[in-house]
Amino acid sequence: MVHHSGSIQSFKQQKGMNVSKSEITKETSLKPSRRSLPCLAHSYTHSKSLSQSTSLFQSTESESQAPTSVTLISADKAEQVNPEENEKDSVLKCSFADLSDFCLALGKEKDYMDESEHANYDRSRLINDFVIKDKPESKAKSSKSGLLFKDGKKRIDYILVYRKTNIQYGKRNTFEKNLRAEGLMLEKEPAVANPDIMFIKIHIPWDTLCKYAERLNIRMPFRKKCYYTDRRSKSKGRLQNYFKRIKKWMSQNPMVLDKSAFPDLEESDCYTGPFSRARIHHFIINNKDTFFSNATRSRIVYHMLERTRYESGISKVGIRKLINNGSYIAAFPPHEGAYKSSLPIKTHGPQNRRHLLYERWARWGMWYKHQPLDLIRLYFGEKIGLYFAWLGWYTGMLIPAAVVGLCVFFYGLVTMNESQVSQEICKATEVFMCPLCDKNCSLQRLNDSCIYAKVTYLFDNGGTVFFAIFMAIWATVFLEFWKRRRSVLTYAWDLIEWEEEEETLRPQFEAKYYKMEVINPITGKPEPHQPSSDKITRLLVSVSGIFFMISLVITAVFAVVVYRLVVMERFASFKWNFIKQHWQFATSAAAVCINFIIIMLLNLAYEKVAYLLTNLEYPRTESEWENSFALKMFLFQFVNLNSSIFYIAFFLGRFVGHPGKYNKLFDRWRLEECHPSGCLIDLCLQMGVIMFLKQIWNNFMELGYPLIQNWWSQHKIKRGIQDASIPQWENDWNLQPMNIHGLMDEYLEMVLQFGFTTIFVAAFPLAPLLALLNNIIEIRLDAYKFVTQWRRPLPARATDIGIWLGILEGIGILAVITNAFVIAITSDYIPRFVYEYKYGPCANHVEQNENCLKGYVNNSLSFFNLSELGIGKSGYCRYRDYRGPPWSSKPYEFTLQYWHILAARLAFIIVFEHLVFGIKSFIAYLIPDVPKGLHERIRREKYLVQEMMYEAELEHLQQQRRQSGQPVHHEWP
Repeated sequence: MVHHSGSIQSFKQQKGMNVSKSEITKETSLKPSRRSLPCLAHSYTHSKSLSQSTSLFQSTESESQAPTSVTLISADKAEQVNPEENEKDSVLKCSFADLSDFCLALGKEKDYMDESEHANYDRSRLINDFVIKDKPESKAKSSKSGLLFKDGKKRIDYILVYRKTNIQYGKRNTFEKNLRAEGLMLEKEPAVANPDIMFIKIHIPWDTLCKYAERLNIRMPFRKKCYYTDRRSKSKGRLQNYFKRIKKWMSQNPMVLDKSAFPDLEESDCYTGPFSRARIHHFIINNKDTFFSNATRSRIVYHMLERTRYESGISKVGIRKLINNGSYIAAFPPHEGAYKSSLPIKTHGPQNRRHLLYERWARWGMWYKHQPLDLIRLYFGEKIGLYFAWLGWYTGMLIPAAVVGLCVFFYGLVTMNESQVSQEICKATEVFMCPLCDKNCSLQRLNDSCIYAKVTYLFDNGGTVFFAIFMAIWATVFLEFWKRRRSVLTYAWDLIEWEEEEETLRPQFEAKYYKMEVINPITGKPEPHQPSSDKITRLLVSVSGIFFMISLVITAVFAVVVYRLVVMERFASFKWNFIKQHWQFATSAAAVCINFIIIMLLNLAYEKVAYLLTNLEYPRTESEWENSFALKMFLFQFVNLNSSIFYIAFFLGRFVGHPGKYNKLFDRWRLEECHPSGCLIDLCLQMGVIMFLKQIWNNFMELGYPLIQNWWSQHKIKRGIQDASIPQWENDWNLQPMNIHGLMDEYLEMVLQFGFTTIFVAAFPLAPLLALLNNIIEIRLDAYKFVTQWRRPLPARATDIGIWLGILEGIGILAVITNAFVIAITSDYIPRFVYEYKYGPCANHVEQNENCLKGYVNNSLSFFNLSELGIGKSGYCRYRDYRGPPWSSKPYEFTLQYWHILAARLAFIIVFEHLVFGIKSFIAYLIPDVPKGLHERIRREKYLVQEMMYEAELEHLQQQRRQSGQPVHHEWP
């Protein structure tokens, strides 16, 4: 403690200040209170080393906008002033006196463990670690990027765009006048390429930033985090060395990003608290221009734009309504500069964060690298950062699923020629199948289905059940570990309890229900309230609309089914021999393509209907609006994509009847039968084509379409104007805006893919591999799109992926049920199993080297008398079913084997579901959502933040007492 008082005395002497002894006595640092003891750490032991690295708080007044602010001057700058005195005297003049060095680390490892309950700490080391030297290059880069007002000082935080020829100038003038009244600064500048376009540059001053940061409870940094080490770590030397070796190997992993290429992201290493102007002395402010990040400044400006009136009236508020009525044509935060540079990044460094993101993330050459999630979060906001974190996690988890699925496929490929079923079908040259249609179909030899039988075996073999169980467990592990990953990210990005602090009402909700107010039980303040009767009525209307659209999907599927029934006879008598011989394949392929076209057309209508229904509900907050809209879009598109697949899996060929007594649709069209080798090949074809075509279409719409639009926008610019003369905000204006629904399309695409990967994976084990290959491209495609082709989106915050997590869990449950039915009903696994142990050669005894499936194909085909068809032929034909032969006492009735197989199928479904659900529940129980260490760390830091707030406030009161000459207390009064 003596050291600090001596430092203050020597500093005042260096500055030429006359200090009396009484004043020196008053400057003696405080004795730590009882409240601060638990969060102190080791300043006595390290007082010598700490005395060499101290920092100085200087209270300054803003030149034009803020009355007060706090600025840090690092010890490095003090060394430049007087390097000879640095080792003797370190300066500490701040409002925190003795509340420091609980953050002292005894090693470089960041292990959160308590070392001592009764130790002191020195803030000088802490503050010195936090302060970053201002580089003169930063101002040069910002001026080059054109992100300043004409005076070269005020930063551009937001851009509004309108056309001069637009007649809504009255609304604009009122809106801009109200923006200035709220504290924003505006500057107009015409476009270079188009004289009809006018840009309004918006700057938010320091006073306004502080006011709205306090109003929105935005958390800002006020302490460097401390990392504890435990004394017991000395006994864990071997384990630490082992982890160091792994860490060293990971640093050599080519997939790991080079950390030296990224700037020091120090924000995540600071304790934060809700910003308050009354307690501004608590926060460490290096520079008023950089204290609030670009993302925070943009969010605050957008909050003001959304709540500023443009006309008299309750509902006449918000920039979105002005854009909808044409007063403005765009509103966006500007990019930080160009994403390309003529100077190599390795030698000259990044020009801005956008350039760094492009070089280290968005380039196609970085496809194998990990993603710089912290940098993505700082530039695009936490919401987009969480999306890319989830997408990367999902892609990484697809690797084991793809490997296992590929092994199952190769197992079928290797053992395909050894399959007893395939061999019997390929050798059945004298077995004729009954005609599959009434008019143009002829008898077909069973061995004509040899190729189809072999292909079916690739997807329906001994590994199918194992893979279905594996994928059900994989889905649970993926979701549970993502919850842990999300908790780590929300902690690192300071999103703990964010939603409760910053979630605000939608302007549309406030304008609609402003007359009906209730007291918020959390805040204790009145806020608009939606009556329960009104809410239920609107929900009923919305649900009715959802059911109507789903019924429309089912109608479209029914139309495709009718198309298949009409076309199959046409293809059976087609002129081309290839189509005539493979008319079933041609029918299925044509139906899949038509179904895909219908799916794409209906998706356009779904989006507009979902948007209308969601706005009709008047959700209270933005997150509620997004969740409601996402749920509707998922229901529409899930039913749209999977309805035809469900039909093929569970209805195709199930209710056709038997020869001589076929069931017909509208007493006209005979229902379609499965191929002699089964219906699984049709299901694989349907899934493969839709999944492949949809991924190609989505990738084109995500990248190809914006590329074409941006090229056309650049093409319309006058040839005499060079890109270098166009300011950054005008270049951004020529880019495409982000989708109005935000990340909904990206999440929806991946969630639907997750459904394809899990729901019918028993029928298509290559689905995880296709998803993995697509996602590797998808990550870089989305990155390239965000960085180069889209205007910078609003850096929004979020604590999780929203309603999509619940949808993914629902898909995981549905996948277990669906795969159980696919194995039991669609595939021939259960009929083969029953034959093997009940009716086959191994039913009564097992002989060595005897195949238990011998004779299975003949057993699975029933007989029919051709003379009953009236086609002028005699003899018998075969068809897939378990019915009595014509010569039996009950011809064409179900045999006992049919009922045995039905009972086995039901038993398998029950056993499979209970087994897999039990395993899923047990795994979910074993894996906590939040790691134990992180949970304790969060609780510890909450306690420390509270203690530091108390101590900082106490020190601030002590300073006020000193300045006023009042007696000083060392504890709270």
